[in-house]
Amino acid sequence: MRLVVLGLSITSSWGNGHATTFRALLRGMAARGHEVSFLERDVPWYAANRDLPEPPFCRTFLYGEPGELKERFAGLVADADTVMVGSYVPDGIEVAAWACATARGVTAFYDIDTPVTLAALERGECAYLAPGLIPGFDLYLSFTGGPVLERLEKVWGARAARPLYCSVDTDAYRPTGQKPRLALGYLGTYSPDRQPGLDSLLLEPARRCPKLRFAVAGPQYPAEIAWPANVERTEHLPPAAHPGFYGAQLFTLNVTRADMRAAGHAPSVRLFEAAACGVPVISDRWPGIEELFRPGEEILLAERPEEVVALLQELPEERRRAIGAAARERVLRAHGAEARAGELETWLEEARRARPGAGRPAA
Repeated sequence: MRLVVLGLSITSSWGNGHATTFRALLRGMAARGHEVSFLERDVPWYAANRDLPEPPFCRTFLYGEPGELKERFAGLVADADTVMVGSYVPDGIEVAAWACATARGVTAFYDIDTPVTLAALERGECAYLAPGLIPGFDLYLSFTGGPVLERLEKVWGARAARPLYCSVDTDAYRPTGQKPRLALGYLGTYSPDRQPGLDSLLLEPARRCPKLRFAVAGPQYPAEIAWPANVERTEHLPPAAHPGFYGAQLFTLNVTRADMRAAGHAPSVRLFEAAACGVPVISDRWPGIEELFRPGEEILLAERPEEVVALLQELPEERRRAIGAAARERVLRAHGAEARAGELETWLEEARRARPGAGRPAA
């Protein structure tokens, strides 16, 4: 199919988890024979930090204001078999309305921030999606599964809400074979509602285990955070450096934003990245995590600092390795880029058949 995506950014991963999601998914779509185009707003902070300026698996086009988008790419959008608009696109309400009005093929909204989106919609403060636009999409793809999907359909009028979790490029993310030098590491952009979890599950264990080494990588952390002396800080790591970062750790920490933890069924890409590298993950608890990885066998769960400390100090090495290996096997089977692309194909075909005049072969 000819797929056009209007997303936050695919060329830069700086402070932007959307990039790794789009890269894996669209690489998977290209591998399955689809023609993919990505339209991205050209903004200074991404322009200064482009770690994949020309993705080899899709055509990428940059544009300025929405007027330029409409003038240059109306034909591309109109001729596409599928047009997908992502969350957090600048001027997203205007862009989404135009995309739905211009597209002749299936239209989809890909919400990579579903609980955050719904909370903003309820407050009347969502800058990239308006309630009236939701029923206009043939398909609402959600980073969050579970009960949220029914809520999207019954409360917000989505025609078909389906889960589409993040995924990982298993060719790029694999065990590195290096000797771990860090007890625990965390990779993620600063978020105020995620910081208490990071404080409890990494910084406090670091204070209690001064002989162990820890690491936090990611931008936008406030200067006033008091980092323990045994916590290494890296402002930004491009995706190419992620496997090496994970491979240097005995364990990787996963901490979930408050809205997503409350909704559940909202995995972070770091879960799949670290697991693909064979590194066991210590995660906070939320509903639905057991549907992705088996607790105690493919993932470790913790709620308090002492639980993390016990895992770091007491878990036998043989079991640690076994958990990492089992998690990698699960990712290879269910959470790789091509597996997720196959799910997207299924949802898009379902949406195509539900459209008026369905039954005609796809273009």
